[in-house]
Order: sequence, then C-alpha cells, then structure tokens
Amino acid sequence: MNIAIGLAALTAIATSAGGFLAIRSRDRLHLVLGLSAGLLLGLVAFDLLPEVFELNSNTFGNVRVVAIAFVLGFLALHFAEQFFGSHEPAESDYGHEHKHSANIAGTLGALAMGGHVFLDGVALGLSFKVSNALGIAVFIAILSHAFSDGLNTVSLLIKSGHWTKRAIALLALDAVMRIAGAALGSYVVISDSTLSLYLAMFSGFVIYLATSHILPEAHSRHPSRITMLATVAGVITMWLIVGNIG
Repeated sequence: MNIAIGLAALTAIATSAGGFLAIRSRDRLHLVLGLSAGLLLGLVAFDLLPEVFELNSNTFGNVRVVAIAFVLGFLALHFAEQFFGSHEPAESDYGHEHKHSANIAGTLGALAMGGHVFLDGVALGLSFKVSNALGIAVFIAILSHAFSDGLNTVSLLIKSGHWTKRAIALLALDAVMRIAGAALGSYVVISDSTLSLYLAMFSGFVIYLATSHILPEAHSRHPSRITMLATVAGVITMWLIVGNIG
C-alpha cells in the first residue's frame, strides 16, 4: 500500500476518537486542542513555508506567488465557512435564533468539513512527493487536525439533533475523503511549481484552522494559561520533529 494512503487511513482513528470524546467528555479537550494548534503552527512555520519558497521563486506584482497562494488558501476557507456555517466552535452557545435552521446548517457544515479533509489528504500525498520528512511532518499535523474534525463533526450534529446515525456516516465520510485525497495526491503528476502553489494554499488552510477555529475553541470555557502552554508545547514538538527528520 502507498505510504500516504496508509497514513491517511490511520487518521480515521483520530477522527473517530475526536467524535467519541465529543459525546463522552470534554473535560480535557482544551489541552489537546491547544497542542493541536501548536503542531499546526509549527508545521507551517518550520516545514511547509520554507519548502514551498524553495520550490517556487516566481513572482507576480513583485510578490512571491507562493505567498499569494498562502493568502488565497486562508481566504478561501474563511469564505467557505461563512457560506456553509461549518467549524463553529464545539463549545459555543447555540442561540434560539439559529434553531430554526439547525438541521440544515449542522448537516451542511459537517459536509463542508468533508471537503476540506479531502484537501488534507491531497496535501499528504503531495508532500511525500517532496520528501519523506515533509510527508511525516504533514501526517503528524493532519493527525491532530483529524481529532479536532471528529470533535466538531459530532458536535455540529448534536446541536442539530441528528447525531446518532448521521454522526457515524459523516465520520466515515471524513475518513473516506481523506484517503481519497491521499490517493489522488500520491498518483497525480504535477510540476514542482504547481506542487508548491498547492502546498502554499494548504498552509493557508492550516493557519486559518489553527487561529480561527481550534484556538478559540480551546480557550472558550477553560483557563487560558494551561492551554497556552499546551500550544507552546505543540510548536516546540513540531520544531524538534522537523529538526530531527529534516
């Protein structure tokens, strides 16, 4: 089996674990989410961005095109979430004004999450084309992201009142989409310049998720100091990982 596809399959375990804990308990999830955000930030800062700037030196309007792709990736996910209403913090209040559209918003939001995990899988497959070291770093970050995805998929559906069967189906969809993305990323043939643009956009996705979704959720109902320490630990962990596998 292709290594990227195999690792993408493993992330399904993390997604399922996040979904299970969303139902059972959230008492310590803020620490895991804080750590996850740190891992994602470290991945982008220490591995992805240096790699894409090395792969592509083209400019547009006196600005590196990979930097433009990074911003476009950030904005694309932001606009998609505004439209679909996905990635609402799992612990946020759900006001009465939203209840009339809970079923539609909850399901559409969870389905939109399936779309971005497909892009996760593509990034995993493409990263192994650059190097095994980058692929492993991306896998570690996606693993932490997958946990958060499972948490939020189930939480959205609990709020909509349809979490029993639909939660299981959409958790399975997340797993299938990530594996399918990894398969596509592993076998598609693209140039280094195109690869760098996609990975730069993926970096924008990752930063958006870490800063606008995972960190606010981690701090929503818990003391922030311990959570901040968990985030710093995540950054340092990714620094050590990149430094030792690079």
